[in-house]
Amino acid sequence: MRKIPVYSHPAAGWPALISSTRKLMDYQTFLRGSVSVLKSNQPQGGFDCPGCAWPDHKSHKRIDVCENGIKVIASETMTKKADAQFFARHTVTELQGWSGYELEHSGRLSEPLYYDAAQDRYVPISWKAAYQCIAEQLGQLDSPDEALFYTSGRVTNEPAFMYQLFVRSFGTNNLPDCSNMCHEPTSVMLGKQLGVGKATVMLEDFEQAKLILMFGQNPATNHPRMLEMLAHAHEQGCQILSINPMREQGLSKFRNPQKPTHMAAGQSDTMVDEVVQIQIGGDAALLTGIAKWLIENNKINTDFITTHTSGFKPLKQWLTEQSWTDIKQGCGIAQTEIIRLAKLVVDSPATICTWGMGITQHVQGDDNVAMITNLLLLMGMIGIEGAGASPVRGHSNVQGDRTMGIHERPAQKLLDSLARVFKRPMPQAAGFDVVTGAKALITGKLKVFMSMGGNYAVAAPDTSAIEHALTTTQLNIFVGTKLNETMLYPGAHNLILPCLGRTERIVTAEGEQFATIEDSMCQIVPTQGTLTPISDALKSEAQIVADIATHVLKTDTDIPWQAMSTDFNLIRDYIAQAIDGFENFNTRIRAAERGFHLYHPARHRVWNTDSGKAQFIVPKYPITYVAAQMANTAAALNDGLNSSGNDSDQNIEQKIWQLTSVRSHDQFNTMIFGYNDRYRQTNRRDVLFMHPDEISRLGWQKGDQVMVSRHASSSHTAHKNKPRVLGPLILTEMDIAANAVAAYYPECNDLFDLDTHAPDSHIPAYKSTTVVLQRVATAARLSDPVLSA
Repeated sequence: MRKIPVYSHPAAGWPALISSTRKLMDYQTFLRGSVSVLKSNQPQGGFDCPGCAWPDHKSHKRIDVCENGIKVIASETMTKKADAQFFARHTVTELQGWSGYELEHSGRLSEPLYYDAAQDRYVPISWKAAYQCIAEQLGQLDSPDEALFYTSGRVTNEPAFMYQLFVRSFGTNNLPDCSNMCHEPTSVMLGKQLGVGKATVMLEDFEQAKLILMFGQNPATNHPRMLEMLAHAHEQGCQILSINPMREQGLSKFRNPQKPTHMAAGQSDTMVDEVVQIQIGGDAALLTGIAKWLIENNKINTDFITTHTSGFKPLKQWLTEQSWTDIKQGCGIAQTEIIRLAKLVVDSPATICTWGMGITQHVQGDDNVAMITNLLLLMGMIGIEGAGASPVRGHSNVQGDRTMGIHERPAQKLLDSLARVFKRPMPQAAGFDVVTGAKALITGKLKVFMSMGGNYAVAAPDTSAIEHALTTTQLNIFVGTKLNETMLYPGAHNLILPCLGRTERIVTAEGEQFATIEDSMCQIVPTQGTLTPISDALKSEAQIVADIATHVLKTDTDIPWQAMSTDFNLIRDYIAQAIDGFENFNTRIRAAERGFHLYHPARHRVWNTDSGKAQFIVPKYPITYVAAQMANTAAALNDGLNSSGNDSDQNIEQKIWQLTSVRSHDQFNTMIFGYNDRYRQTNRRDVLFMHPDEISRLGWQKGDQVMVSRHASSSHTAHKNKPRVLGPLILTEMDIAANAVAAYYPECNDLFDLDTHAPDSHIPAYKSTTVVLQRVATAARLSDPVLSA
């Protein structure tokens, strides 16, 4: 294979420090932002970094934040304002043409705003008038189920609890959140198999693990603080494998900015021992091969399986039926290599499986999580030190929001508990998630949309269809700190309500308040901003929820909304009564510097499942699912060419590819900080990544312009029975698996549809979709978009 120019430097190190400093200056917040950096993730009077959900280590560091976190902090602490003067200069129609980068840098929202259709501008509105508008429009609905209440994972526990309580008091469970688009298969399948849809490990387990299998993760970009733990685990003798279609350069070596010797002497730590470069969507097939060999060679933990599990026989029968030919076709890995990996699993006394959205965001995402859990159960790797399941969440409190009740399909136990504590009935019917909610918007079933943070239309598939649907509603409400694309498609009434950021102080009549979050490993930690708010007009999320509830519910509630918004201790007292695991919340959160760990039954081999035991689950999709989708697309394309009499000068099979979406090193979810993807060495976002050998096979060259299309139909949008087209994109080299290409999220979101998702979790298939590539023959090749190392 041809040698690929790669980023040869260690992850982090001086480039990370330089990039972080530049970002603080880019946002014109060097002093204000630097003060916040020093307070980030500090146990006493500090705030939890909103950059990711990676846990804080028990050891204390003077500076405990990564490059990604500094970028998020810079974004939040900027003093430039998107205020009335800003909107007086720019119409909404004009702003619709701005890029995500331009909107991100437009400034902090600093006063409540209302869309004036006559001017096509946002104009100031008083808080009182805004609340009256909300109450009036919600009061006109025929049913509470005509409103959708979305939540971003950056909302802290206390306002999240109030928000779900208000929505349910209003009368609906329409509470989708961003977990519907990221780790929903994790929550669903771990819940079915282990009884709790969360990580079974604690951070200390990484220090004792002997084998770490990383599936579909790029921590160097998405949660860089994980790199330090991986390097430490490797130093302790742990073997680490990255299982990924892409060879992520940020996982090879790590130069720790916390180590003066590293920075001064140019030293670095090794992290990943090897990369298993599977085909896109091949994770379940690879795990099937490993599990098949383990069972057929009696290398499993029979005592654990007999004592603690159910469903082993159906899984064993299914594995026996899978052929090695199909397994190899499904994952692209040779049988001998799969057996070698299985032997590594056998030799490890303590194995952690950790994964990101490269596992979950597939049609077969539920199967991927099920097979990871099956492997851990086969080896008895749940409930022992140094082993277990470690899903790594993205948003800093997406897990905590779910724990607080932000869920469209709440457990009956939660509804009963809320009804008992607040002495009012709770809605029983399941609500809309992100996918079903977006479909309801598009088909006109919803009249009100409210977003507590986030960028719903851009984060979800079918972005353009959702944006259009928002213009048909009676009311849209956006609570946030920054302007984004979803806010720019107003309905009959449109409100932007600015809130305090994580870095800013919350001061009420009862004094200064602190909130809490839950990290990826079930640790509840306090968070308290220290900065003076950038505007006196800002309100805390808790205050905004309380004010809306007071105006909407009026006399139909005796819940002390205003008292809760001014005293977060009162909210925590209610949480302690209503949510399992939070007994004596106020006492426990103050008792230790780093908060407390929620009890996880599966960690103690207590299984709160339907069977009362840990559950093996047989996958629903064939392990050759991706290959079949590619073959079906090729056949359909061939039929179309034959029926039209078009003789192509290229082999049709060469045009069928699996596309995956990726995030750059200069973004956080839909927030675009810049254009420099350092580890992939490109400074633009309109690129299509492909292996250089595959480029040569097509007779193409890097720098060519390529159109990407998907011929799947959608039943509910303007794309119905029409191809979805993205491009032209600039062909760029990457060490990625054969038959695979990658493009940046969220720019590629219109290639994905709301009908293509996992069956149980409804996760959209952002990481695996079959596309057709066509070079733009008439276009001149652009200059090489790759930067020098």
